[in-house]
Amino acid sequence: MSRDPKATKASLLAAARVEFAAHGAAGARVDRIAERAGVSKERIYGYFGSKDKLFDAVLDEVLDEVMEFVGAPGRDIGAYVRRVHDFHRQQPDLVRLLVWEGMQGGGSCPNRRSRVEHYVRKNQAMADALGLETAEEAAPYMFMFMAMCSWPVVVPQMARLVLGEDVDTEDGRDRLRKHIGDFAQAAVTHIHEQQSRV
Repeated sequence: MSRDPKATKASLLAAARVEFAAHGAAGARVDRIAERAGVSKERIYGYFGSKDKLFDAVLDEVLDEVMEFVGAPGRDIGAYVRRVHDFHRQQPDLVRLLVWEGMQGGGSCPNRRSRVEHYVRKNQAMADALGLETAEEAAPYMFMFMAMCSWPVVVPQMARLVLGEDVDTEDGRDRLRKHIGDFAQAAVTHIHEQQSRV
């Protein structure tokens, strides 16, 4: 029975996402991905060429989802940062994939050009929102906001130790979400105050 190539590729990406988020690129098993997708593992090589290229494709897909869910930074940076936080909380796969990539790849970055372009666009939108002249000026703020949003997913045990066990309750998560957004907005206010002194 032949399968629709688009559906097969989507099934492989979905299965690979689960496997890579749990085990990283090095620990992931092609046979488990193929079994979860309901296809032969030869299909993986036929569609993607290698396990590493499949990992890259999964990461690209999740980054696209972030852009669709979060959008670009706008004037309300607090709201933007809360959306980023919401994405990571609801879809922790991206953070897990990036952590695995960092641990296993020694900091190398597949698809570097497309990913740099992705972040240049986000940095420019952040610069526009902050009233800064260049994307480079906004980049440190973008990086710090991303870190604030992802850290509770990277080390949930630290969130519990520092913030208390109720951080895992709905009220605790809502308080953290509010605090992260408020902190980002306060940083923006500080940036504007400094600009007005120049």
